[in-house]
Amino acid sequence: MQKDARVYSLPKWRLTRWLVDAGPGIPDDIRDALIASLFSGLPVFFGGAVNVILVAGAVALQTQKPVFIAWFVFEVVVCLARLVVLVIARRAALARRKTPTDLYLLLGLAWSCGVGYGVLTTMASGNWLIASATCLSGAAMVGGICLRNFGAPRLAAAMIFCSIGPSIAGAALAGEPLYYIVFIQAPMYFFAMAAAAFRLKTMLVTSMLAERENDHRARHDALTGLPNRHGLVNAAEAKLAAACETGRPLSLLFVDLDGFKAVNDTYGHAAGDTLLKLVAERLRHMLRPDDLAARIGGDEFVMLVANRDERESMAFAEQLIATVSSSYDLGGGANAPIGLSIGIAMAPEHGASIEALLASADAALYEAKSKGKCRCCMASVAANIAALQRLSGHTVTGEASSVAA
Repeated sequence: MQKDARVYSLPKWRLTRWLVDAGPGIPDDIRDALIASLFSGLPVFFGGAVNVILVAGAVALQTQKPVFIAWFVFEVVVCLARLVVLVIARRAALARRKTPTDLYLLLGLAWSCGVGYGVLTTMASGNWLIASATCLSGAAMVGGICLRNFGAPRLAAAMIFCSIGPSIAGAALAGEPLYYIVFIQAPMYFFAMAAAAFRLKTMLVTSMLAERENDHRARHDALTGLPNRHGLVNAAEAKLAAACETGRPLSLLFVDLDGFKAVNDTYGHAAGDTLLKLVAERLRHMLRPDDLAARIGGDEFVMLVANRDERESMAFAEQLIATVSSSYDLGGGANAPIGLSIGIAMAPEHGASIEALLASADAALYEAKSKGKCRCCMASVAANIAALQRLSGHTVTGEASSVAA
């Protein structure tokens, strides 16, 4: 998967969209990564550009013919244009701006056409020395094309065809019987390398999908599909940074089910799992686009709620209790009443890190349960001191308790 911060625009033109189409059922993030792969492999890019320019320049210098001088000039112009567009695209991708992806792809095709032009004209010239040098260079370029562009195998196949396909016409024009072997070699080489590009792309996508699935499993609870503790911590870091930067409130709600143990004891763990999934679904329906719900273990859930102050967070918690606390149909005629207790902590008032917020909200949750359950409590100074006790493992001194009071 693409790991850096660059995001490249998908092509807009019909031809370029077709050339890089990844096929049906490919997730958008993998499509983006495949496009990004076309802008990587810089050593291969520079190696191919320098190689073709040197060969074209040597042929032009050796023959002094306009047809080869034009080829050399064309290669210099196209390679410089590709380099400029590549630099612009990489900078724009890093800044999350639109990138000239369509132009970049067309310049790649133009470059491969230039390689094919050199192969055709040198073979047709009858000069076996320059023809050998050009054909060797063109064949070498095919490997680089496949290696750098297999994320878009149609594009790779098109560039390979444009690079070595003209050798068939060159062999026919040369009139040299020995060249006729190209009629067999070129198609075999083309199909072998094109097939390799498609195979490599399939392997790459399979690897990306497996990595994507593993990453999802590592961050999500298998039972409910909600983020787990690891996913919560990762998401919270970004949300806390945004809250500190913008000054907008962020609240953490520590949610615990009241009566869950009785459900497990009475109806069994399968019924308990069903109940957890039903509760998770109700929590999802309560979320706004910027909110997050996670299951961090057992019957404990955490919600990160953005842009709600203390009063609004308390009102939201009470709404949660009213919506989620009810009787659930567990199947087989079993119905189980369930309640919620919620502890709330605000960032940064009650903590500037996810660990501190969880500890403060946990202390507030303990307070809510001690008052009779099915209620919510906001973290307080006293709750914060209790949370610090849990984090540090030390006993708060009588002096500190006196100050808190």
